[in-house]
Amino acid sequence: MSQPESAVADAQAGGPNNGTPEQGQEPLAKLAKRYGLRRAIARPSLPVYLRQLWERRHFVMTYATSRNVSKYSNSALGQLWQVLTPLFNAAIYFLMFGLILGANKNIVNYPAFLITGMFVFTYTQRSVSSGAKAISGNLSLIRALHFPRAALPLAYTIQEFQQLLISMGVLVALVLVTGEPITWYWLLIPVALALQTMFNIGASLVLARVGATARDLNQLLPFIMRTWLYASGVFYSIEDKVAGSNKALQWVADIMYFNPAAAYIELMRDLLMQTHEPRSYIWMVCVFWAVFAVVGGFWYFWRAEEKYGRG
Repeated sequence: MSQPESAVADAQAGGPNNGTPEQGQEPLAKLAKRYGLRRAIARPSLPVYLRQLWERRHFVMTYATSRNVSKYSNSALGQLWQVLTPLFNAAIYFLMFGLILGANKNIVNYPAFLITGMFVFTYTQRSVSSGAKAISGNLSLIRALHFPRAALPLAYTIQEFQQLLISMGVLVALVLVTGEPITWYWLLIPVALALQTMFNIGASLVLARVGATARDLNQLLPFIMRTWLYASGVFYSIEDKVAGSNKALQWVADIMYFNPAAAYIELMRDLLMQTHEPRSYIWMVCVFWAVFAVVGGFWYFWRAEEKYGRG
């Protein structure tokens, strides 16, 4: 009898010494190790996992692009909705908060301030929200094919990044229309977007793992996103509304600027708007969140690789 056939026979018999544990029955895990057998779907080491993900980079890009093409295929305006949605939201917030509630006070060029905040926050909001459904919404694909599951939330973030490139062209045009000049700081916009994209990938990976088991997350996510929106200074100045003339509350404003969404919004405003006063520590906050999210997110997602699609 060959070695594989012997292993199968031993496993079916409960081990080579078939009987009770007192009679020396060999555990199946030890038996499999003795014959060199491995689990059908075993989690690879993190370096191997990252290499496998890199080898499937063309699949990730193709999957993201195909989702972009099909997302708006049934609407008359197509990809234009990617730009119209944040613009409509900005118009509503300008009316409600800028004109009626007076959030535009002490803000030079409030239209550029508001539009920049909406476009930057929308990028993170859509990336995180779609990432939360990356596993739970693709169970048939996960169960049919073997590939690094991180490819799915990564593809969803790339999909949003592709749409952002269109939005950034509109954002730059609108900022110029409002009177902001072109400065050398604009050369740093790709760096700022790269940092935000790193954070979005990490956050999407974390929520993809959570969303794979916590099915109620999709019901709670809209409320979480709305709260995050209000806390990120999209349509008001955190410095003006929180600290203002009361310097004793400056620490509260600093904590709110440590919010990653607020930090990336503040960074983009600093680059696009000459009238916006830059904050000295905002680059450090953005770099911290980018590195922490992408490293921690990959590790957290990889730890549950074997569980995705089970049950």
